[in-house]
Amino acid sequence: MQVAPSTASADVPQVVVQKKSRFIVNPAYDCIFFIFSPLLALFMGMAISGTPLSENKVVVWGHDGSVTNIFIGAFIFAHLVIVFFRSHGNQNIFKLYPIRFTVVPIALLVAMMMSRWVLISISVLAIWWDVYHSSLQTFGLGRIYDMRAGNDPQAGRRLDFLLNLLLYAGPIFAGAVLVDHIESFTKFSEFGDVFLTHIPAYAENNHRYLTWGVLGFGGAFLCFYLYANWRLVQQGHRISTQKVLLYAATGACSIYTWGFNSFGEAFFIMNFFHALQYFALVWWSEKKTMLNLFQLGNIRWGKPIALVLFLALGLGYGLWAEVSENQSTFALSVVLVVSIMHFWYDGFIWSVRKKQI
Repeated sequence: MQVAPSTASADVPQVVVQKKSRFIVNPAYDCIFFIFSPLLALFMGMAISGTPLSENKVVVWGHDGSVTNIFIGAFIFAHLVIVFFRSHGNQNIFKLYPIRFTVVPIALLVAMMMSRWVLISISVLAIWWDVYHSSLQTFGLGRIYDMRAGNDPQAGRRLDFLLNLLLYAGPIFAGAVLVDHIESFTKFSEFGDVFLTHIPAYAENNHRYLTWGVLGFGGAFLCFYLYANWRLVQQGHRISTQKVLLYAATGACSIYTWGFNSFGEAFFIMNFFHALQYFALVWWSEKKTMLNLFQLGNIRWGKPIALVLFLALGLGYGLWAEVSENQSTFALSVVLVVSIMHFWYDGFIWSVRKKQI
């Protein structure tokens, strides 16, 4: 008896399972704008150090400074304001926190306009919140890479949180730029606050103890971090190469730059890669939002035009803020509101745990 060949295999649809990428966008985009951007910034800082770009003064709308100082100031302020494309432009995010996005910034602006003490306090807070916020941006990118690797967003979260604080803030306390970060406390002399005014001098006199403390704690924590992650791997946790490279590049750049400032361009280097990462993150996340806001969704060249508008609006505000922040109380208050809202909003509008990404 001859058996007819089965046709069952032809009737069953073939399902092709596409492996999920471990990159946020794609390998080239991630490597340039996220993973190795700290090293790119480091090389740029080395290249401009001691050149006319960093030494010669120029005047822009009455504001004087080197080309690199004006550029990095504008770039920093620009990256702060583009958070609003996500917080206010993305209606799915805006409807979650309408009071935080409307009432709070207006109330803060009014408070600073009415009280000099509030204005100065917020200006000092902005410096230190920036340090905390910058370390957590790298942490956030690392959590996205962990999620892309198929890991539980909660697994190892606290370890990564502490590691990034150590890698970014540790070299500031232990290194060459501590005084530059704490000199803002001298502004409180206007109110006769002896304690806060003397913080810079006290920190400078005891800097060696801070250095040894950071080195001792940092070394012990790194050993514990490696051990704890080894335990996670034994439990099935997948190692994200992208996260490892990101943390290694950021840590090496931070330690070398904040710690030693060999080229005198620490603020340029650390702020450049941070702002670059943020521009890349917002564009990746919110380009559809921008297409809708600019009404370019049905235009052939809509996406490139939206990108140009996105950059122009961000950098336009950044340049205004850089040259105007010290020209009036109102301008300074607006700049500080944008800064503080950026730091605050970023803490809850990019949540991996809440599946907002």
